[in-house]
Amino acid sequence: MNPFAGEVTVVLDGVPHVAKLTLGALAELETVLEAGSLIDLVQRFEGGRFTTRDVLAVVVAGLRGGGWTGTAADLLHADVGGGATGAARAAADLLHRAFAMP
Repeated sequence: MNPFAGEVTVVLDGVPHVAKLTLGALAELETVLEAGSLIDLVQRFEGGRFTTRDVLAVVVAGLRGGGWTGTAADLLHADVGGGATGAARAAADLLHRAFAMP
């Protein structure tokens, strides 16, 4: 995992996966959220006003950006390392690393 490249490790069913919000993953994320902008999403995370739907969408987009071929439905049945808190932390890290200035 390379945090300088925006990468975050997400553990699914005990297996570590690289997640990264690539441009394609961000476009997919915008489509899934269907409302608002990515800036709105970042602000929700910064203010602690995010939903589980937000977390799921960001983690799925990040995993897909890292090469994972699963879907949101697959993630619903996976054991995510750290549980809901781990997933929320991974989503926040993905957004931070995608939009933070070097």
